[in-house]
Amino acid sequence: MATNPNPIRGLRAALLATATLVWAAAAGAQTAVADFKAGPGSGVYSFPSWTPKTLPELMRGQGSAEAQNVTGHLFLPPGDAKVPAILLVHGSGGIYKAMLEFWPKAFNAAGIAVLSMDSFGPRGVKSTADDQSQVPFSADTADAFAALKLLATHPRIDPQRIAIMGFSRGGITVQRTAVERIIASQKLPDGLRFAAHIPVYSGGCVGSFRLRVKPGVFSKAPQLWMHGNADDYTGLAPCEAYAKQIAEAGTPVEFVVIEGAGHKFDEDDPRKHFLRNAQRTLDTCPVEMDIDNFAFFDRNTGQRLQGEALPAALKTCGAAGASIEGNAKARDRAAEVTLAFLAKAFAK
Repeated sequence: MATNPNPIRGLRAALLATATLVWAAAAGAQTAVADFKAGPGSGVYSFPSWTPKTLPELMRGQGSAEAQNVTGHLFLPPGDAKVPAILLVHGSGGIYKAMLEFWPKAFNAAGIAVLSMDSFGPRGVKSTADDQSQVPFSADTADAFAALKLLATHPRIDPQRIAIMGFSRGGITVQRTAVERIIASQKLPDGLRFAAHIPVYSGGCVGSFRLRVKPGVFSKAPQLWMHGNADDYTGLAPCEAYAKQIAEAGTPVEFVVIEGAGHKFDEDDPRKHFLRNAQRTLDTCPVEMDIDNFAFFDRNTGQRLQGEALPAALKTCGAAGASIEGNAKARDRAAEVTLAFLAKAFAK
């Protein structure tokens, strides 16, 4: 992949140059597709997925379960050369402006195609911040693998160089798509899998979404974690510790702390908003799950949580209220780090 030695220098000019392309893709009429074999251009596409309610159901496969269309905003860089791609996965607030403007512009300027996926809108949900049960987390993961298969069929996209980047709740999806047992359960064609994983201010570092880390649980695809040190929604410390465990188990991991950044620092709005009813998991939550048997454990003691012990432990985990705050400087820093990381990941 051709890369700019200083990809952020001159980025503002490049973003302006691609603004027309991005807006056309974001505002275009939605087209239903089964695949991208016809090589469609930038636009809004509806494609099939499904809605597994649990992780075991996801891993058993769709079977006769009802299909569910989701939406993807495709942004292709100019030209006709074969390019890498990245899938963007939103958090609890649903798809937002930066996924349709800032990130596509930055990636397209670096020669990377983008699919910004909306898992909530087609399911009639705007936000899950106050009630995460409205859309099962496993549905997000099913959508991500459906999007991977879709992107891999596009004649302009290199199927061996498709990355995934997820924000907050979307970071949990990024983590799950890096788990070997989950990948194997999806029966992807021709060894297809994500080439790199980028959780951003990620959820899932504590609580029932956190996995017991052992060699072989996570794939060898490189991971880039980015987290602000002013985040009061998803804590920095447990994610940093979790990423370190994953690295020690054999996955190449980079962890970048974004100074002064809060949650959703890539949002355009620089004002700090307190979400009074937003559900969050306390950093001290001791629960984690073993992907081999779906059993829950106390990560501090190693003891299996059975019977009343599990609900008792989970009662200590939940809290409400957290802040979000856009930060242009932090967002530019995250873009710089991400482009440098992908230049290395896609070069392999």
